[in-house]
Amino acid sequence: MNAPDSPDLPFTGERFVPGTKGEIWVEHWHRYHFAARWAAGKAVLDVACGEGYGTALLSRVAARATGVDIASEAIAHATRTYAGLANANFYRASCTKLPLPDASIDLAVSFETVEHIHEQEAFLSELARVLKPGGVLVMSCPNKLEYSDKRDYVNEFHVKELYRAELAQLVGAHFPHVAWYGQRPSFFSVIAPETVAGAAAQVVEVDEAHPDEASEAISNPLYFLVVASREAASLAAMAPAVSVLSDRGDWVHRDYEKVMRMLESSVKHGTDLAEQLRDREHSIMAFQKDASTVRVELTQRLVEMADLHRECSLKDAALKSKDLELLRRRSLGWWLKLPLIRLRDLFR
Repeated sequence: MNAPDSPDLPFTGERFVPGTKGEIWVEHWHRYHFAARWAAGKAVLDVACGEGYGTALLSRVAARATGVDIASEAIAHATRTYAGLANANFYRASCTKLPLPDASIDLAVSFETVEHIHEQEAFLSELARVLKPGGVLVMSCPNKLEYSDKRDYVNEFHVKELYRAELAQLVGAHFPHVAWYGQRPSFFSVIAPETVAGAAAQVVEVDEAHPDEASEAISNPLYFLVVASREAASLAAMAPAVSVLSDRGDWVHRDYEKVMRMLESSVKHGTDLAEQLRDREHSIMAFQKDASTVRVELTQRLVEMADLHRECSLKDAALKSKDLELLRRRSLGWWLKLPLIRLRDLFR
């Protein structure tokens, strides 16, 4: 039943497509496996079925499974891909105008649909119309507090997310009997008996800071799942159950380890770059210190050169004076005047 990746129905972020990696894979497949336990021999409806993988999964045990989606390309793809399933049918229709008669469905599922539409009340009213009086609805939606508010996250495809009280009011208006479940993707260590039938389930949650303080619940679920009916007996027949989706190929953990290795490599690279930067800074400081020393020495040399220049200028002037005196003494007039000069010097 595994659907191959389809180029005619690529992953856009608005709907899940088999082959998409990451948390979204775990979240979407787990919801359908969770609902499949109640689908055996039933008339099942999958609203906003998208690619059709969930409808196909439910059809394995259901008497008949009907997938409905507003997107014509999704329905065309599902019809082609799952054409070999005799008890699965796909129809293009709005979730507020389902192509089914009143009270014709035993189990209706709709995962991550209500937050995509404005007509939420009309959607729940239509689900109530097609479900039998004792029929059961299994639906999910993001927990706005955890999904968006605390993560400061905006999903561009969601038009109206709901808080728990808002979802309770919306569902309770049509289905007075509701069982609440929470879903949160995580890594688990699963301990389970070889024979699950009749075994009691336990969920123990701890945190890193206080591993000795356990709570038997999933706190702060990222998604709400509600199982609802108009008749209490229908819900009473569905004993509360814990569902764990195990990663047989351990690919989630391998992806996690891959990311951690990349992170460690990035941190090491960053540390190496920081060390290189410090070395460069030390080198620059040494160069600056050397440059400062050179500037001081250069200034001293310039002062010395100025002193030498002045000394040379004085010596040049003295030499010029002596040269003039020698020239004067070498002239004929000077020799003629010499007796008079000496006689003058004698009488001084």
